[in-house]
Amino acid sequence: SRAVLERVKYLMDQKGAICLSGNHEYMFLTWLDNPEKSYDHYRRNGGDTTINSLLGRPLNAPVDGVADAERVKTETADLVDFIRQMPFLLETERYIFVHAGLDLDLKDWRETSDYQKVWIRAPFHEGSNQTGKTIVFGHTPTFYLLHEAPGTNQLWLTEDGKIGMDGGAVYGGVLHGVLFGHNGIIEQYAIKNDGLVAED
Repeated sequence: SRAVLERVKYLMDQKGAICLSGNHEYMFLTWLDNPEKSYDHYRRNGGDTTINSLLGRPLNAPVDGVADAERVKTETADLVDFIRQMPFLLETERYIFVHAGLDLDLKDWRETSDYQKVWIRAPFHEGSNQTGKTIVFGHTPTFYLLHEAPGTNQLWLTEDGKIGMDGGAVYGGVLHGVLFGHNGIIEQYAIKNDGLVAED
């Protein structure tokens, strides 16, 4: 929603937070840049709700995919610019943070396309992490990776250094928060959509 974008922008501008781009930001910008071709895909992935929120309309209001793209670009230019400048990856001495994953079949993982950074699934999950760093990602709910029902508060951890932390909150799962230190996870949180801390 617009309120979420404004809150994250505030945290970046005022508190030094870093927000990585994901597949929904990618779809949003693809729609803005080519609404005739890309609106239907964005609509099928929840785009109408975002469009209406940005334009201050009821969330179920009818959307004109082309005309509303121009309105969003004009009326919310600051938020559009904010989304456009979001990085796709953050690399530190110990970690690589990315929305969906990396192409681990490449000779140099840094050549992973932005599209793959926000959309890749199985090839990354099944690939071997040879980066020398822990890769922290979201996008694919942990309950799928763990073969469990929605609601588990477990992260997906692999021996080769991948940490999946998308709890699938949108599907009735949990929202994960993880505090990382130089030597690994310091604290881990999981909150259910009812606001309660999830427990196993």
